[in-house]
Amino acid sequence: MGSTVAQQLPLYSQYMMNGFLINPAIAGSDGYTTATLTSRDHWAGLANSPKTYALSVQSRILRSNYKIRGNAVSPSKSLSRRSGRVGLGAYLYKDRNGLIDRTGGQFTYAYHLFLRNKQLSFGLAASAFQIKIDQAQLQFRDSEPLLAEGFNNLVFVPDFTFGAQLLTYKGFLGVSAAQLFQTRIKVGDKNLDYRMKRHYYIMGGYRLDVKNDFEIEPSFLLRGTELGIIQADINLKCYYKEFYWAGITYRTQSSIGLLIGGKANRFYFGYAFDYNLSSIQKYSFGSHELNIAIKFGDSSRRYRWMIRY
Repeated sequence: MGSTVAQQLPLYSQYMMNGFLINPAIAGSDGYTTATLTSRDHWAGLANSPKTYALSVQSRILRSNYKIRGNAVSPSKSLSRRSGRVGLGAYLYKDRNGLIDRTGGQFTYAYHLFLRNKQLSFGLAASAFQIKIDQAQLQFRDSEPLLAEGFNNLVFVPDFTFGAQLLTYKGFLGVSAAQLFQTRIKVGDKNLDYRMKRHYYIMGGYRLDVKNDFEIEPSFLLRGTELGIIQADINLKCYYKEFYWAGITYRTQSSIGLLIGGKANRFYFGYAFDYNLSSIQKYSFGSHELNIAIKFGDSSRRYRWMIRY
């Protein structure tokens, strides 16, 4: 009997634009209300190649004030009804890999603490997903008993993701763990259990000022699972006045990619192209990923929320 190892969670190249997809602690961490649409075509041109679509929304419950009327001795004062420390988010995705469809979503609660000029955030996300197999396109020499047991129509499976992040004016470092319960998926009435594996992420980066309104940001992402599989992304992005950016990313044992993006008013656009380094590149046109985001809130300067709250 042989075995196969494959990813269980969607793969992204532009997580630097929307780290919330990986770490729930990022929900509302920058003080914006942000909606992001992501579309990824992995190994384009290859039959039944993986495709991922995601829609995420995150926000911060901003601090609101109310005034207490005073007099000549004691003037009016503004008091806060909310601390401005809570972030909320939601995330829906559809991931098709071959003949397998995984549709899921999560709801996130984050809490942000201020430590002088730093912010420490924690996030917990409750998630659920459903897996289906396109049985119509499957062909076997003999009958497949698992399909008869309903493997092509699995119920929703609940799970949780936890994350933490330390954020400063220039840098960030975060850790997260997905599929904490390693939920078992039971197929029909048979004693065959398919278990989801816990995934771990470590992500960090630091932004450096360069002359003439340019900034560069080296960053990294480490992925690991309960099986001990580790993959690393090494990234370098260059920003011009925070309105335009370009970069390069290298994914160990997998691909090298190019990143470009820009900002127009409240809208943010990003595109990534990944060139696969394995022999599969002979049969595909690379991987393409498009991000479109809209942000509401104070945009005059990055991290101005650290003063505002």
